[in-house]
Parts: sequence; C-alpha cells; structure tokens
Amino acid sequence: MSNDIYSTYHLYPPPQLSEIKTTVVYPATEKHLQKYLRQEVYLIRETGEDYKNITLPFIQSQSFSIQWVYNILEKTAEADRIIHENPDSSNGFILIPDFKWNQKQLDDLYLIAICHRRGIKSLRDLTAEHLPLLRNILQEGKEAILKRFGVAGSQLRIYLHYQPSYFHLHVHFTALSYDAPGCSVERAHLLSDVIDNLELDPQYYQKRTLTFALRADEALLKKFQEAGKA
Repeated sequence: MSNDIYSTYHLYPPPQLSEIKTTVVYPATEKHLQKYLRQEVYLIRETGEDYKNITLPFIQSQSFSIQWVYNILEKTAEADRIIHENPDSSNGFILIPDFKWNQKQLDDLYLIAICHRRGIKSLRDLTAEHLPLLRNILQEGKEAILKRFGVAGSQLRIYLHYQPSYFHLHVHFTALSYDAPGCSVERAHLLSDVIDNLELDPQYYQKRTLTFALRADEALLKKFQEAGKA
C-alpha cells in the first residue's frame, strides 16, 4: 500500500536480527496449559468475608507448587541472576529479573521482588506488621534498579497482583512506559498505595472488597458461582 508519504511493506530480517525469546515449561501441568488458552473472563467482587469463606479455603485445598520460589530464596537456582538482596528473614527480599525480560533493553524492564518471609500469601494477608518489609522493597528496590540499570523510581511501576499467579508475596517492578501483562486496574495495586492504606488502617486488606478477574475454566469461579457471588 502506498498513499502520499505512507506505505507498507513485508520485511524479512536477517537471522541475526530475528531472534525469538521463548520460555519452556516442562513438564507442563493442566493449569499451565489453561493459563495460555484464550477464554472468557469474568470480574469478581470479593468481600473480606468472601475471602475467608470461599477464596482462602480454596487456596488451602489446592496443591500449588512454589518450590521454584524457594529455590531462588535458598539460592539453589538462579543465584547468578540476583540483582539485590536484603537477607533479613522477616523484612528482607530478593530482587531478580522476570523471565519476561531478556535484559537487552530497558523499554520492557521487568523485575520481581520476592520476600524471604514465608506464609504471606497475598495482599489479603498484609497488615501494619508488614510495613517495614513493604517499605524495604519499595526503597531498596528503586535504589538497586537505579544503580544497576540507571532507571529512576519515577519511571517505574511498582505493584502487587491480586489475585497473584502464585501465593508467596512478591512485588512487580516494570518500566512505566511498558504495558506489562497484569498491570490493568482490576489486578494491579501500586505498592505505595498499599503502604498508605495500611498506615491509615492496619486491617485495610482484611476488610476491603477487592475486584479481580477469573477465567471461565477456573475452579475458583465455580466456587463463587455456587455461592451466588458471580
């Protein structure tokens, strides 16, 4: 197509410019397969009581393996990829590049801060007790990224997912200009806002109604439907 100063072409880059980054999951479980299939999505409004009566029992009944998280924390895997660590067992964390980022450019910068402390499943578990941990992640994470990659804190989107893809507390650091998967309003909660909310009310996330999306095939959606909540 050609129209005035605009035209379109089919371009075939040489092999050295046509690299495709791939992530392999092997052996993949049915949950992995379903994650990447296109399906209808539904919004859920989960009250604090819904979490206690529906979501938490469901999480506890599932066998979600997070051994790979423990491997990172124990440095039996990916130790060479660690960007920063605060080793404190209660308020420390490890900062590591996400698999989605190949570290070759900063446009899609993506790192994950994984807390050392076990037993904090998600946003719902957070109280004022966890403020030192959250402040450490926010401040030290920004400082480490500035020092290593030269990206200022004002150019980062720092947030938690609810619901998370795995139930061990972690925080996402992405380039602000990058439209990262899961940064939409129904899933992402800015870490600075989380800290402010807990300073206002230590039990904020035990009380608040949280909105999140569930795919049509997810068993948790069926639990909410059975309870007349979806």
